[in-house]
This record gives sequence, C-alpha cells and structure tokens, in this order.
Amino acid sequence: MLVTNHCILQLLQPSDYESILQLYRNEKVRKYLGGTVPEHKIRENFQHLFASGTPSCHWAVREKSTESFIGTVSLDLHHDGDATEISYQFLPLFWGKGYATEAVKVVIDHGFSTLGLPEIVAETQTANERSRRLLERLGMEESRSVERFGEQQTIHRLSNWN
Repeated sequence: MLVTNHCILQLLQPSDYESILQLYRNEKVRKYLGGTVPEHKIRENFQHLFASGTPSCHWAVREKSTESFIGTVSLDLHHDGDATEISYQFLPLFWGKGYATEAVKVVIDHGFSTLGLPEIVAETQTANERSRRLLERLGMEESRSVERFGEQQTIHRLSNWN
C-alpha cells in the first residue's frame, strides 16, 4: 500500500472490476486514450492481469477521507520496450484537486526508491495539456514526439529523482 496526504493506493484486486469499468467506459477519461473500451475487452484485460501470475504494479487510487475509488496508476513496460512507463486515469469528479499529482508522485518515488528503476517514462497525447502539465510539474522532461494510435504523442522521461 502507498499512502499520500489525500490518497490511498492499493494494488488492484478482482473486487475492483466495477470501478475499472467506470474509468474505461467514461468518455471524458478516455478522450485522449483512444475512446471508451467495450466491456468484453475490459473484462478480458482485467482477467489477464490476474492470470499472469506476475507481480502487479497497478494500483487503485482511493480518496483517503471517504475511501471512494478515484482512479488508477500503473507501472508497465513502455510500448517501445526501452523503459518502464507510468500511466494514470482519474474519474472527472476528482480532476483539479491534486489527487493525480500526489498519486503519480508516490508511484514515481516507489519506482525509483523501492523497485530501483533507472528511468520512468510517460506517454500522453500531445493535445492533452493537463496531463503534460502534470508530468512537467513532477520533473519529467519532454524527450520526443511520436505518432501512435493515430495521434501525436509526447514522451516524457525522468531519470533523476530526489
């Protein structure tokens, strides 16, 4: 479990499925992530996450004061296979309240200090200004742009964490 001033992050559990559905079926959440995902695909991916038998780095983020599900943060191999990528999604009700900053920051810290990662990257649609600002606030630097998933993407990198 990872804890911040306002959030509790716990590794995803099968019981989090309904909460995950909320994220992947929400048009605002998925605007810069390729659109909403059909339920059968969500279920398939969610089941695969637990069937793999490998340790997970996918956290459910909950508001500390209410224990309400507010989003997810994860560490996975980046599409290019050259680094670990941090990704995140939060329900719109919780945008603009600092939760994403706290949650992403504690996972970055965990990646460097506990997992010993040499570098963490993040990829976001170039059009997603809020996400890009979040990454820059946390010290990630824009390293390059790529065309992926039919959209221009910006890749940020961080290799020096204090």
